[in-house]
Amino acid sequence: MTPSSPDLPADPRAAAPQDAAPAPRISVVVPVRNEADNILPLIAEIAAALGPVCTYEIVYVDDGSTDATPERLAEAAGLHPELVRLRHRASCGQSAAIVSGARVARGHWIATIDGDGQNDPADIPALLARAEAEEAARAREMAEALVPPGPVLVAGWRQKRKDTWVKRRVSRIANGIRARLLRDRTPDTGCGLKVFRAEAFRALPHFDHMHRYLPALFLRAGGHVVSVPVNHRPRERGRSNYGVLDRLWVGIFDLVGVMWLMRRGRRALLAPVPPPKGPATTEAGERGGQGARRG
Repeated sequence: MTPSSPDLPADPRAAAPQDAAPAPRISVVVPVRNEADNILPLIAEIAAALGPVCTYEIVYVDDGSTDATPERLAEAAGLHPELVRLRHRASCGQSAAIVSGARVARGHWIATIDGDGQNDPADIPALLARAEAEEAARAREMAEALVPPGPVLVAGWRQKRKDTWVKRRVSRIANGIRARLLRDRTPDTGCGLKVFRAEAFRALPHFDHMHRYLPALFLRAGGHVVSVPVNHRPRERGRSNYGVLDRLWVGIFDLVGVMWLMRRGRRALLAPVPPPKGPATTEAGERGGQGARRG
């Protein structure tokens, strides 16, 4: 389990004026590597799914592709002004690509989706609506208990996977081991479709392969995880860029690290403090009282 630290070019939003367009409701972050043939069709599907529903942007992170992916993304940028492009100078892995996309995403919410076309963008509006409903419900419950609500993660659940038998079998084994050891109550943590608050994701520990452990990491942060059935499609173009057995063995080592994180995690909750005594009210006392009210 190693930190994700790709060598990125300058943030493309750094020179943007402060009075630029308002933040979109959601940013769709798409990590890709050598997916040239899937770029244009998937972007068109995302735009069709979200255009009638809400404001959005699409953040593609090219993880050091060696095919025509950069050219296809340049072509797509001319067709879709909502597209933001990032490119790693060398391949750093899917988790690093998601982290890079989340760093520049302007949306209040982030949706992640695999770039191979097997996830269905038409599921994103339902996941977003569920995330907002869960967040509102949690806020009401926690307000009564005087406890700040933790972050919400809505994860896709591929109940009818369109993958090879080997891939399904390895995934079933990995999910079983992970669920038993981490108790993250998530039947399909490997599904690329997930929705969460941008600031909640940025507050998580970032490391290689973290995208497979997002439910556990959200629970560690005092959060709430919900799994929602989503559509899954066979791959129509290109081929997988990550070995199935490699994922299994690497995942076992990562699992040990995440177990360590789960045991070390502790959420600090602020308690109310009494008002300052005497005529003088110090700046520190005012800050303490405000912090307690926010907590």
